[in-house]
Amino acid sequence: MEQIKDFLKTLPLFQNFSPWELLKLIEKSLVKTFEPGDCIIGFGEPGKFLGIVINGEAEVSSITETGEKKRLTILQKGDMFGEMSLLTGEPTCADVSAFNKCDVFLLPQETFSSSLIVNPAAMKIMAKTLSERLRNRQDDEEAQQRLKDAWHYSSDPYGFKLSPSLPAKILVINCGSSSLKYNYYDTAQENNNLEGLVERIGLDNSRNIIKRKSGKTTIELGSVDYAKAFQAVIAVLTDPSEGVIKDLKEITAVGHRVVHGSDKYNNPVIINEEVIKDIHSFSSLAPLHNPPNLMAIKESVRLMPDVPQVAVFDTAFHQKMQPYAFLYALPYKFYEQDHIRRYGFHGISHNYSMLQAAAFTKQDFHELKIVTCHLGNGASVCAIDHGRSIDTSMGFTPLEGLLMGTRCGDLDPSIPLFLIREKNLTPEEIDSLLNRKSGLLGISELSSDMRELEEAANQGNQKAALAIQVFCYRIRKYIGAYVASMGGIDVLVFTGGIGEGSAWVRALACQGLSYMGVQLDEMLNKISKPASGKVADISSHGSHAKILIIPADEGRMIAREAIRTLGYQNVTQAIETHKEKQIPVEVSAHHVHLSRKDIDLLYGEGHQLTWKADLSQPGQFACEETVNLVGPKGRVDRVRILGPERKQSQVEISMTEEFKLGIKAPIRASGDLNGSPAITLEASKGASDLPEGVICSLRHIHMSPEDALTFGLKDRDIVMIKVEGDRTLIFGDVLVRIDPDFRLSMHIDTDEANAANIKTGMNGVLIGMEDRR
Repeated sequence: MEQIKDFLKTLPLFQNFSPWELLKLIEKSLVKTFEPGDCIIGFGEPGKFLGIVINGEAEVSSITETGEKKRLTILQKGDMFGEMSLLTGEPTCADVSAFNKCDVFLLPQETFSSSLIVNPAAMKIMAKTLSERLRNRQDDEEAQQRLKDAWHYSSDPYGFKLSPSLPAKILVINCGSSSLKYNYYDTAQENNNLEGLVERIGLDNSRNIIKRKSGKTTIELGSVDYAKAFQAVIAVLTDPSEGVIKDLKEITAVGHRVVHGSDKYNNPVIINEEVIKDIHSFSSLAPLHNPPNLMAIKESVRLMPDVPQVAVFDTAFHQKMQPYAFLYALPYKFYEQDHIRRYGFHGISHNYSMLQAAAFTKQDFHELKIVTCHLGNGASVCAIDHGRSIDTSMGFTPLEGLLMGTRCGDLDPSIPLFLIREKNLTPEEIDSLLNRKSGLLGISELSSDMRELEEAANQGNQKAALAIQVFCYRIRKYIGAYVASMGGIDVLVFTGGIGEGSAWVRALACQGLSYMGVQLDEMLNKISKPASGKVADISSHGSHAKILIIPADEGRMIAREAIRTLGYQNVTQAIETHKEKQIPVEVSAHHVHLSRKDIDLLYGEGHQLTWKADLSQPGQFACEETVNLVGPKGRVDRVRILGPERKQSQVEISMTEEFKLGIKAPIRASGDLNGSPAITLEASKGASDLPEGVICSLRHIHMSPEDALTFGLKDRDIVMIKVEGDRTLIFGDVLVRIDPDFRLSMHIDTDEANAANIKTGMNGVLIGMEDRR
C-alpha cells in the first residue's frame, strides 16, 4: 500500500492529496495484474473505474469496419484511462488490454468523484484534461463514431447485470396484502442469488417457498404476521448450512417496492423518517398495499439499522405525465385539496420493459416511442415517448383501465350509483364487486386465470371465450389510442404472466394493427418463450414496429435502482459541500435555430445571419433577423433567430404559445426533434414548411467540466434547483448539459418564470439529484 501511495504522489493529479487521503483512496480501490493480451476493459463496457497504469504497458485499440485491429495508443506507467466516463457516463470507446505484463490501479468512479469535491487543485487538473479531450473529440469524426458504436454495442447499457464498481449484496423486499416476495443478489457470487415467497401471511398454513439454483424448498411456518414473515426471510439468508450471509451487516442495501408515492416521489429515495411518514400518509391512496410495505420497511430498519434502505415507488415512473393526461374532469378543487388524479401503477415493470426494449433494439430509449403492456392478474398499458410515461391505463387506483383477473377496469361511473340505488348495495359491497368479483372472473363466471379460460374456451365455453375477447379488445383499443397520442410507435412490449405466456392474447391484441406498422409473425408468436433476462422478437419481417416479449423482473429492477441510488451519494455529499454555490438563472423566451437550407428559403441563397448581441453561452448570439410562426390555429410574430446555424431547424416555444398556434409540442431536450409538430416559418423573402421541429424546451443547466465535477454530476443527469424569489420554487426535472465552452447557468422558459416571478439575473441553488441517464 505504501508503494502505491508513493507512486500516486508522483502524479500531478494526486500531488495535493495528503498521505491519509491517498491511503483512504487505496483502501477503496483495486490493484490487478494483467498478463500480455489480457483484456483490462472491453469496448462498450460501462465505465466504472479510473484506471492508472502502475507498471508495464497497456494497448488501446479498436476494430475497423473490415474487422482489423487498429492500435490507437500505448499507455505507459502513470497514464490514465476511463476518465471520460467520469463526466459523461459513456461506455468504453476502445479495447484496453495488457501490451506486456502490467499492474493497473482501478479507482471506483464514485470514490474518485467524492475525493475531487474536497480537492480543488485535483479537480482543476481533471477538468482541464476532460475539456481537452472533449474539444479534441469534437473535431475527430472517427472518435465520435467510436462513441456511437460503443453505446450501440454496449453489453449492459442500463446496468441489469448488477455489476457495480465494488461488490454488493442487495436484498429486495416486495410486501403485498398477504404475501412477502424477496430476492437476494450477490453481485460477486451469482450462485448465491435466491428468490422466495412467504405466502398466506395472517392466515393458517403460512409457508416460505425458496428458489435457489440448486432447487426449490418449502418451509412450513404455521400462522405468521408481517414481522415474523420478515424474520423468516432473514433466517433463510443467515441459515448456518444453506444461508448466503453470516451477518446482516454484510447486506449493502435493502430495496423496497412501495406501491404509492403520490405525486411527491418520481424516483427512488433512501428511506428516512420523512419518507416513512410520507408512505404512511399515502396509505389512504393504497390501503391494501402501503401499510404492508411500511411494515416491511420498519422491520427491516429494526433488524438492519445501519444498512441503507431504498424505497422504489410503483407510481414514480408515471409522475412526469402532463396535467392534460393525469387530470379527471371533476371540479379542480378535488385535485388541489384531495389529490384526486391519475397516478398509474406497474411503473417498475413498465420502466424495466422500456430499458430492456431499448437495449435489445440497440437504441437510446430517449429516441423511442414504446407501448408496454403489463398483462397479469393486474394489467395496464403505458405510452412511453422518448423515455417519459405520457399516459397509462390505471388511474387514481389500480381499478381503472384494462379488464383484469377480478377487476372491472374502465366503467361508466354511474353504474356503481345505479347498483347502490337499485340493488341496495353498500359502498363496501361495491368495492368488493368491482375489485374482487368482476373482470375475467365476472364475465366468464368461471375463473380469473387466463390459462383456465383458454382451456375452457377451446372446449366450447362461450363465456370464457367472451371474457378473452373483451380482455384483448380493451388491450387493442389502448394500444391504438397510445400510438395516436405519441404519433407513432417503434416498439410494442408484452410482459407479465399473461403477456409472456399467452400467444392467443398477443395475437388478438395485435390483430388489425398492421396499418400502424404493427405486424406479428404468427409462428414466432406461438413458439417464443424467452427465459428471464432474455427478449423474444415476434414481429414479422415487414413490421415497422418491433413486437417483443420481455419477461418481467421487478426484483432485478428494484436491485438496480437501489445500486443507482446509493451511487448518487457522492452527489449528495457534493451538494452539501457546495450548497452556497449560486447558479445564475436565465429566462429563455421563444426563439428559432435555423439550418442552412431554411436560411436560404427564408432570406435568399447564401444569406448570412446578422449578429445583434452575444448570449451568455460563448459562441451563441441573437440575430437581427426574426421569423413569424404560423400554426393551424394562429400565429406568433417576430420570433428571434439565434445563431450560429444548425444542422436541423428547431423552434422553441412556451406552453402558452402552444394554444395560440394550435399545436401540442412535446417537452424535449434541444435537438430531440423526432416526431415533434410541424410548423410554417415566414420571413422577408420566403417561407419554409418544417415537417417537424417544434418543442417546449426541457429546463436545463449549462455546466463546464469543472462545474460538473464540483457537484459530482455527469452529462444528462437530472437534478433539482431551488430558486428564491417572491415565491420560492423548487424546479425538478432539470437536465444537466456539459461542454468545455459552457458557462454555468440554468435556463427556464417564460411560463415557468412568470409562475414564480423569476427574472434573468436571479440565482438558484442545487438541492438534489433526481436521476442519472
